[in-house]
Amino acid sequence: MRILIWVGSSKKDLINFPDSIVDIVGHSLNEVQNGRVPQNAKAMKGFGGASVQEIVENDDNSTFRAVYTVALKQGVYVLHCFQKKSVKGIRTSRPDIELIKARLKRAKEMDAELENEKGN
Repeated sequence: MRILIWVGSSKKDLINFPDSIVDIVGHSLNEVQNGRVPQNAKAMKGFGGASVQEIVENDDNSTFRAVYTVALKQGVYVLHCFQKKSVKGIRTSRPDIELIKARLKRAKEMDAELENEKGN
């Protein structure tokens, strides 16, 4: 089982989702930790293949997303959890994309640091 590593405010943001969404996303992340791909996960466009995935879950009037990567050695990095602001269209907002890119860069740095610690 791989460990979950939360980047930035992603854990705090997830906890602020409705309880039913937190439960579903938590279960999905557990599946990811155990090497499975949840049914509610898909590759996020714009990140070169399947290196960045998103869990998509809806309630009555909102869409919630948890973005993560399994492409790094030390664990499953949860990069961003957010409520999609627009109910029309499927495009993720530019600020969310930029935040995910910045947190992916930070996750790579964290992964290298953890690798170094294990080597010492």
